[in-house]
Amino acid sequence: MEDKPETIDGNDVIILSGHQSEVFSCSWNPVISNLLASGSGDATARLWTVPDKHGKVPNPTVLNHLPNATDSKDVTTLDWNPSGTLLASGSYDGQARIWTEKGELIHAMAQHRGPIFSLKWNRKGDLLLSGSADTTTVVWNPNTGIMKQQFEFHSSAILDVDWMDNTTFASCSSDKMIFVCRVGTSEPIKRWTAHDDEINSIRWDPTGQYLASCSDDMTTKIWSLSSDQPIQIIRGHQLQIYTLQWAPVVNDPSKRILATGSFDSTIRLWDALTGTCIHVLKNHAEAVYSISFSPDADQLASGSFDELLNIWNAKTGTLQKTYKADGGIFEVHFNKDGSKLAACTSNKQVVILDMK
Repeated sequence: MEDKPETIDGNDVIILSGHQSEVFSCSWNPVISNLLASGSGDATARLWTVPDKHGKVPNPTVLNHLPNATDSKDVTTLDWNPSGTLLASGSYDGQARIWTEKGELIHAMAQHRGPIFSLKWNRKGDLLLSGSADTTTVVWNPNTGIMKQQFEFHSSAILDVDWMDNTTFASCSSDKMIFVCRVGTSEPIKRWTAHDDEINSIRWDPTGQYLASCSDDMTTKIWSLSSDQPIQIIRGHQLQIYTLQWAPVVNDPSKRILATGSFDSTIRLWDALTGTCIHVLKNHAEAVYSISFSPDADQLASGSFDELLNIWNAKTGTLQKTYKADGGIFEVHFNKDGSKLAACTSNKQVVILDMK
């Protein structure tokens, strides 16, 4: 008989309160393991220094995105540069902003004419990429805040972007296409007519060899630059697939483990290169919006609109721990050493679980 999962109660979590609206995104600093950024519909991002379990939470640093916010105020996406010194934020007003880790605004970069849905630093940290509802991607020079190049290939909103290496990136859109582009090159190096419905998320695997894409068409596809067709089409989910994550550790070079989260309320773990389903993780009752592997790839966290935060053993597929939040969960994120897990909610809160 399986052990029952541990139910985490309020004593084992830290609640970060202060946002005035739902919290859409949360992102741990990649270097300072207790520094968390959160982005909200209240036109702010906040920087939190998260104490250990029962410490007092210092007041956050508030990063105001609009002095006189009326509309277009959601902070939709956040990404730290690899050295943890700069935070990029994207918002509904179409601006990409760069802040110091102390919360000072360095650049507010206006080029997009629609909300920014995805924003990523390259690994070197010398370029920032943004994808917008205006159908374009922009590569920025973060030192000057000046646009380096704008790519106008998609015909509909760009929903996600991801770097393959320091100069090559992929973008996906509700136009069902994926483009792979290179900075300094005017035409795409790859154009894939990828899915039968909008593409919600794309990620390169840890080696940069394979791109995974997931769609409202209920499929996940695996792509390689060496082919014009997907090298794998993965089926199994019964509704739209909203999110995916590769296991961050590749132990066996012949295997790549991929997790997908769907509106069918399940998470699936796949051997992506063969398309084999390894585990179906069932404990949610509503759409799964976010998943996050621990850095050692042993655990997988999932957050859903059923208000549950679940922590699974990624190897066995067993549910280890579960926490009932006070609101639907938009995003979950493990910190760099796996000691803390953040979840941000529709009820203005960020919840921190101590994983030690």
